[in-house]
Amino acid sequence: MPANQIHLVRHGEVFNPDGVLYGRIEGFGLSTLGHRMAESAALFLRNQQAPVRTLVASPLQRTQESAAPWSRRFDLEIATDERLIEPTNRFEGRQTGIRQTLSHPAEWPWIANPLKPSWGEAYVSIAARMLAAVDAAWRSVDDGGDVVLVSHQLPIWMVHRSLKGERLFHDPRRRRCSLSSITTLERHGDAFVEVNYREPAATLLATAVDSGAV
Repeated sequence: MPANQIHLVRHGEVFNPDGVLYGRIEGFGLSTLGHRMAESAALFLRNQQAPVRTLVASPLQRTQESAAPWSRRFDLEIATDERLIEPTNRFEGRQTGIRQTLSHPAEWPWIANPLKPSWGEAYVSIAARMLAAVDAAWRSVDDGGDVVLVSHQLPIWMVHRSLKGERLFHDPRRRRCSLSSITTLERHGDAFVEVNYREPAATLLATAVDSGAV
């Protein structure tokens, strides 16, 4: 039988002292606190005796490092799926994006259509690849059990809004997808349904810096 549940896990806090939009830039790994957050998430499901059979992560450093505690706790190899990666974004490497762009007319097309958005990968593209990754993960388990997919805030949020039937354009400040959070899905009939959302690292969030996500 296919997987029982799919757990979408966001990475932990990233070491980002300059506060840049890191996107897909190489070299942005977890902070010391971020490693603790990732460990909290893995330990949470381990203590619940979740039958995790497969572990998959985005190829970026912060997600691979966030998957490491899951690998240890559940004795699993980390598979990599490019579809779980952070979206592209023209503001990568900057501390402020739109404010700088307003003073550079050549960059105005970047912000011409926030509904798409025009500054990076389209929301519909992010949602499509993430849902394809979820479906592949669900089908990858032959004997039941759960799958953990370690990804990023916006991709996970696109899955949430897609399954809820909400428009993909949104206010980034209102995303419910904290560091090392777990969004859980199940397959009901012909569709995936979100059945739970948990924040195992909640006690660590007060001192965390959650900036740099696209």
